[in-house]
Amino acid sequence: MDFGNVVTAMVTPFDAQGEVDFGKTDQLVNYLLHNGSDGLVVGGTTGESPTLSKEEKVSLFRHVVKIANGRVPVIAGTGSNDTAASIALTKEAESLGVDGIMLVVPYYNKPNPEGLYSHFEAVAKATALPVMLYNVPGRTGVKMDADTIIRLSKLANVVSVKEASGDLDQVSRIIEETAEDFSVYCGEDSITLPMLSVGSDGVVSVASHVAGNKIQDMVRAYQSGDPRKAAAIHRKLLPLMNGLFDQPSPAPVKTALNMKGIDVGEVRLPLVGLTELEKQSLQKLMTE
Repeated sequence: MDFGNVVTAMVTPFDAQGEVDFGKTDQLVNYLLHNGSDGLVVGGTTGESPTLSKEEKVSLFRHVVKIANGRVPVIAGTGSNDTAASIALTKEAESLGVDGIMLVVPYYNKPNPEGLYSHFEAVAKATALPVMLYNVPGRTGVKMDADTIIRLSKLANVVSVKEASGDLDQVSRIIEETAEDFSVYCGEDSITLPMLSVGSDGVVSVASHVAGNKIQDMVRAYQSGDPRKAAAIHRKLLPLMNGLFDQPSPAPVKTALNMKGIDVGEVRLPLVGLTELEKQSLQKLMTE
């Protein structure tokens, strides 16, 4: 399954009452598809999955599949720290016509490698959909090791991993010891180019909400044999990429979208919006 070079981990637009706004979602999807996104992850961390109900996630999956209308792959964030709940949501997502699922490492309960393997195996075996694993120790409290990812890659429909461990040694080993058709995506915007240099396939990006075409240019420049051009774009984008994580995500990227005239509303508690000073700093980064 080819998810493309730049997959956007999409924010969830809310209205003034903090409810999911499907009209704004239409606008956002079409904007992203015209501005560098090859695929969309819906209901992931950037989509504020911890505060979305199961019903809201299902409605979002259904709606985004309809709006995308086959133009790009839609990947549903169906992972959680409850294996049975992940299986149930995955089956619902599959029935709605999503193109793949993303499964985050179970958070808070801190499973060991065998527990991680068994969790992902159980969910993968419950669906025919392609599975992208998501390794993000900064949010889950557990780093899934290369051995476990390599072992999971041998399951027929485990086709990809979003690697946000920041460990280039681990990434290199995963690429070296998995099949040619197993894709490895960068899960941290700021190290997209370093990960490309060791053989990754692209990025699952937050910054692509506001710089999707530039990130595409960087990836394509590198892939077409122009690393100097890619490096120049990387250096130009780096302050913005870092600035979008100066405060807990997705508060900065939602603010950035609102500044660009793409109304996605605010974040839900326990996240809070940016202060006026933080907004000024972000506006400066975007202008530059």
